[in-house]
Amino acid sequence: MEKISGFLDFQIFHVGDYSIKVHSIISAIVIFFVTKFIIWLVKKAMFGKKRLDLFDQKNISGLFQIVKYIIWVVSISLIFNAFNINVTVLLAGSAALLVGIGMGLQQTFNDFISGIILLIEGSTKVGDVLEIDGEVIKIEEIGLRTSKGLSRNDIVMIIPNHLITTNKVINWSHQIKKTRFKIEVGVAYGSDVDVIYKILKDSVLENKDVIDRDSIEPRFVNFGNSSIDFEVLFFSNNVFTIERTKSDIRKTIYKNLAKNNITIPFPQMDVYLKK
Repeated sequence: MEKISGFLDFQIFHVGDYSIKVHSIISAIVIFFVTKFIIWLVKKAMFGKKRLDLFDQKNISGLFQIVKYIIWVVSISLIFNAFNINVTVLLAGSAALLVGIGMGLQQTFNDFISGIILLIEGSTKVGDVLEIDGEVIKIEEIGLRTSKGLSRNDIVMIIPNHLITTNKVINWSHQIKKTRFKIEVGVAYGSDVDVIYKILKDSVLENKDVIDRDSIEPRFVNFGNSSIDFEVLFFSNNVFTIERTKSDIRKTIYKNLAKNNITIPFPQMDVYLKK
């Protein structure tokens, strides 16, 4: 026992009154791995099948992030204590330095605060489809500083959290009911309006992603410079990949217009030359 005690009290590093002993390093390692194990247990408990049957997985994901950060804060405090480091004195002594760092990392701190707001407030959750600055993104992970999303082009995007909390963001997943979309098309003057209405409606009906088929509504929008303009409105639950759906419908509309000898004009300009 004396040998073990002597080994644990062996000084690895010594400066003035401060020293690092073997038992401090062992304690820090044990705390680290115990923390990892506790987080694993918490995750297993929170994401168990029975738990997911009772709660929304999106809410559980945000709650787990908060719990994980709290556990790590406690763990880091214990590790400092194992090395006999007084966190209060350390913070007080480095107050001026922290102020300078804080000013330089103001945006980073802003992201951290925004991350906490997102995780606690729950206005944005994992799986939500957001439109940020014209880009539609499906949120896959919400972190403390950044969130990870997937664009419609299957590109992974890292988003600073302040963009979600401070910018104007459309959350398509908050739609209580189905979402309505529209497709616009212009045809040549002289085309039969009733035929155009039928083509637009039939073309939309051919797509399997369209729901509430009785609500499909063609509209005569405007008299354009080179065309008479129409739009067709329809409902779909396929929010995230709606551009693919709209592309398929446009393709069908184009084919059906061609079958009925209806042309889509392009802008033309007459130029007069004077001698």
